[in-house]
Amino acid sequence: MIDIDKSLKDFISYITVEKGLSKNTVLAYKSDLGKFFEFCKKQRLAVEEFKHNDITDFLWEIKTEGLKPRSIYRMIESLRQFYKFLNIEDLIKNNPTAYLAVPRIPEDLPGMLSFEEVELLLNSVSASDDMNIRNRAMLELLYATGLRVSELINLKFSNINIDEAFLKVMGKGAKERLIPFGSKARNFLNVYLQKRKPVSNVGEHVFISRLGKKLSRVEFWRQLKNIAVKAGINKNITPHTLRHSFASHLLAGGADIRFVQEMLGHSSISTTQIYTHLDNTKLKQQHKKYHPRG
Repeated sequence: MIDIDKSLKDFISYITVEKGLSKNTVLAYKSDLGKFFEFCKKQRLAVEEFKHNDITDFLWEIKTEGLKPRSIYRMIESLRQFYKFLNIEDLIKNNPTAYLAVPRIPEDLPGMLSFEEVELLLNSVSASDDMNIRNRAMLELLYATGLRVSELINLKFSNINIDEAFLKVMGKGAKERLIPFGSKARNFLNVYLQKRKPVSNVGEHVFISRLGKKLSRVEFWRQLKNIAVKAGINKNITPHTLRHSFASHLLAGGADIRFVQEMLGHSSISTTQIYTHLDNTKLKQQHKKYHPRG
């Protein structure tokens, strides 16, 4: 009989070290498998005894509990990866997840800002004090590079080449990428770095709080919400909104999709293609509004 605790520990190590999955993904897989193991206990079935029908019974149960298609999709992926690992380790002979049907997930187009709204947002941050100077530098850099918020707040001095206007970022799956940024972002970053007070207890982190500690993503999100309200933008804005806007504006301006994919750090171009769909939606809206037979 498979030792669940040991297998789970080994699986977490496998997806963390060998597959290089992010911390959030690893935690999500662990949570999903926890629910599955509870079902195993309730059914009095060992993990290795599960067959295809047993897996579908489990998925049906969590569906009737109100789990959304996207969460069910992730659960299926968690189970697939776990059973694949057991197979690799020769702990099972047959994989009960091999022929699972994947639910169709409705495509959510990401929220974004127009170019005018981005200008309004950025220009609403005055250089009145050190915190506003920091916020402006962060927002300019976020829009100029399409960084994830975690990448932005973890940015270190060794990641920045100001003279060449490039960032070196370690993204999801421990994949390193180089991202250029423009003169406006460089100017505001320079101003911030000249004003930034030397702090010894935050390591090399570039962006720090008012108290001289490493800035958290929650604090930056709160600052961004306040800035959006001040700018009069009535949209649900998150740090990811600027990442989406960055990608959409590049593609709308004629940038090559593979260049945008590289900048965003997407492993698959299909992930980047959602921004072309977003642009097509805008085109259809404009056609319907202005064409005489729209």
